[in-house]
Amino acid sequence: MIIVRSPLRITRGGGGTDLPSYYREFGGLLVAAAIDRYVYITVHDTFDDDLIIKYSRLERVSDASQVAHPIFREALAFLNMDGKRLELTSMADIPAGTGLGSSGSFTTALLKALHTHNRHLIHPQELAEQACHIEIDRLGEPIGKQDQYIAAYGGLTCFRFCENDAVEASPLRVSAETRDNLEDNLVLFFTGYSRKASSILAEQNAKTKESDKSMIDNLHFVKELGERSKEAIEGGRLEEFGRLMHEHWEYKKRRSSGMSNPDIDQWYELALRNGAVGGKLIGAGGGGFLMFYTEDKIRLRHAMREAGMTEVRFRFDFEGTKVVV
Repeated sequence: MIIVRSPLRITRGGGGTDLPSYYREFGGLLVAAAIDRYVYITVHDTFDDDLIIKYSRLERVSDASQVAHPIFREALAFLNMDGKRLELTSMADIPAGTGLGSSGSFTTALLKALHTHNRHLIHPQELAEQACHIEIDRLGEPIGKQDQYIAAYGGLTCFRFCENDAVEASPLRVSAETRDNLEDNLVLFFTGYSRKASSILAEQNAKTKESDKSMIDNLHFVKELGERSKEAIEGGRLEEFGRLMHEHWEYKKRRSSGMSNPDIDQWYELALRNGAVGGKLIGAGGGGFLMFYTEDKIRLRHAMREAGMTEVRFRFDFEGTKVVV
């Protein structure tokens, strides 16, 4: 049996500039961190000619082309595998549709597992490129590239998305003290809402392709915030980073009417009144997790718990997509 895990992620500046509709014209930049919450894929050889796939559903088919799950189907087709005598299973620490990049983590884990089964070593750069090809090119999803790249690389990483589709990855230069303080002072709360990222990103994608000035200006500013966030973290100025998160969230909400809702706005204001320096909704918007930077964790946790929110504690992951067994 092969078991592969791929980390989920949090974005800390520049989100949205990783869509091809933007970066192919202007270049994109974002800062992301992989966390120790994972998507798992297992591959097991069987003695049955059928392909068996287990996720929220169970599929048993005679050939990979018959698989209903689009990512399973396209990954097998991309690698020219018919899937016979294989059993594939997926599991995750966090549900899909909650803004932590589960789709990109799923795709990188699946490809890594299949490459391992085929006895093929693959570099994180190539793994991320193949995952993007599956989701963006083959399946036509109007999404960006950050999830696949941070899942493949792990760590605290800055990604630059070039006009020619190249992606440059560089780890943030942070001291151990800054890294530990950042890890300790970021808190994550589940809103109870889930959504499909493509439904939110499709509006941004369409407006960018139409050269909508307000959308383009918004993304330009968010990219600048990504640069400033990177500089603040590398300089150990974490309170400044927290304020930039708040500024980022205010601009992010202007992209779409579906970015937030009255409950999310109320929870956000509650957090600011109880020790949060700043925060934002993780992912494309509309639901998922609220992340805050705070130096008064006890007060903030108590207030959010009283409001009925569930905290998910985490540490950073520095291994990326890897074979566990």
